[in-house]
Amino acid sequence: MPPRWSFLRRWEGLLLILLIVIVAYNALNTPGYLTVNNWVNLFQLSIEKIIVALIMTFIIINAEIDLSVASVMGLSACLTGFLYAGGAPMAGALAAGLLAGIIAGLFNSFWISAVGLPSLVVTLSGLIMYRGLAYVLLEDRSIGNFPAWFNQLGQQPLLGPFPLAMLIFFVLLLFAIIILHYSGFGRYIYVIGNSKDVARYAGVRVQRTKMLLFVASSTIAALAGLLYAARLGAVRGDMATGFELDIITMVLLGGVSIFGGSGSLWGVLLSVLIILNLRNGMGLANLSGHVQTGVIGVLLILSVLAPNLFASFRASWSRRRARSQESNNA
Repeated sequence: MPPRWSFLRRWEGLLLILLIVIVAYNALNTPGYLTVNNWVNLFQLSIEKIIVALIMTFIIINAEIDLSVASVMGLSACLTGFLYAGGAPMAGALAAGLLAGIIAGLFNSFWISAVGLPSLVVTLSGLIMYRGLAYVLLEDRSIGNFPAWFNQLGQQPLLGPFPLAMLIFFVLLLFAIIILHYSGFGRYIYVIGNSKDVARYAGVRVQRTKMLLFVASSTIAALAGLLYAARLGAVRGDMATGFELDIITMVLLGGVSIFGGSGSLWGVLLSVLIILNLRNGMGLANLSGHVQTGVIGVLLILSVLAPNLFASFRASWSRRRARSQESNNA
């Protein structure tokens, strides 16, 4: 295979081929599918999940997991709505919502980085606890009637066809790529994901790195929750329930190893586009939301199995090719 096509042997290359197939199928069956407005709409329907998927990529490459992000989104939005309904100014309520995310991140990081408990256990507990707090604040109520400027930020274009949430995503994507792939801190994340002991012997501050990641995870989740509230124009205790499934699927399908230490944001970006177009295609085929969720669940399983099988196939193919070259040289 020529060097310029060698990327097709990587997982990202297969994702690109799959994306082209899905987009081509949808475009052939839906007039105007490739227009800018349609693609903006595709992103707008899941933009909060995509924003959180960026920081989840850091977490999983670091060989950790954060199952509490969707509950933090709900708690942040519900606290903001609760305070605003109680007479607080909207700016103060929004600040409190972001602060709630920071506190949740500090709580998670304390038990994970300082005490040493598994992130799976800590964030699963957080998933239940933060969702419970959201229900305590609102019970079964729905709070809306937010200021018009707040709803417009979530529902109207801010720059060209792009709403605020998409602009925030582009900025965060740029920063995430620079930090993960072109900075020393990004290299620390990969080293820790491969082996915490090796990282410690190399002088990496493992606890500090994990603390920063989990605080960033909950803070960005809180920001996504506020953006979600602005887009919906109302908040409920059950908002963002189940979002963690889609978020983790986006990351793992992008080739990020569930065991940590490998993966890239480029693969995650391709994975995001695949899932968005796949959901849209299923919607156009009149498949119910439950069926779509089931398909995403299957993708979650495949996203764990397929990259490992693909890596094993590549290693086997490379060994076979090396033996063939040795035989020819002999």
